[in-house]
Amino acid sequence: MPQPSPRALAAFAALIADSTRAAFLLALLDGRAWTAGELARYAGVAPSTASEHLGKLIAGGLLTEERQGRHRYVRMAGAPVAQLVEDLAARAPADGPGEEPRTLRSVGAGNAMARGRTCYDHLAGRLGITLTDALTDRGHLSQETGFVLTESGLRWFDEHGIALRNPTRRPLARSCLDWTERRPHLAGAAGAALCRHALLTGWCVRIGSARAVKVTEDGERAFSELLGIDPAVLR
Repeated sequence: MPQPSPRALAAFAALIADSTRAAFLLALLDGRAWTAGELARYAGVAPSTASEHLGKLIAGGLLTEERQGRHRYVRMAGAPVAQLVEDLAARAPADGPGEEPRTLRSVGAGNAMARGRTCYDHLAGRLGITLTDALTDRGHLSQETGFVLTESGLRWFDEHGIALRNPTRRPLARSCLDWTERRPHLAGAAGAALCRHALLTGWCVRIGSARAVKVTEDGERAFSELLGIDPAVLR
């Protein structure tokens, strides 16, 4: 692949270098499709403004568009885009210049996100780090030369009915730098499979409309039995 020109790189970076478009991208890290109206309300902008920004993100290949009747839905263009956004978020300061004072509600939402959240299609926050550490401590995941699912790990996923679907041939295991913990958590096909299984079985549930998730009592028992995790760590 030929190297992009400086002008092309600058134009691509400019797609993200806008607070409204950045807000859209961070919201869409939950892996779900949002309507233009939902994103407009989330970012606090007019629908016409949201439509203009979404058009730029779609044209730039960061988002894809789906239409159902009168509704227009957008979602991340894929895992590589989500990884790019999450990596940038992990390197950004927690509070930038000109940020509005934080309310008790925003602090509570931020704490919930830090405890556990989805990062596109895998688990992140303290929950993601705890699961990654437990898999590593039990020999199911190696972090010596990048993230690698071991033979023991492959058996663990199979024995517990966690299907490792990988239709796009994405990496089976990949590290993703966590923007709250500043440490890598498990991503890739294995991270997606674990997140999908946790949500389907009710081990984890989403909280409100944000990306935050919480571990249920069933999840506490499952993670304790399967990975030896102290339930208190997950609360």
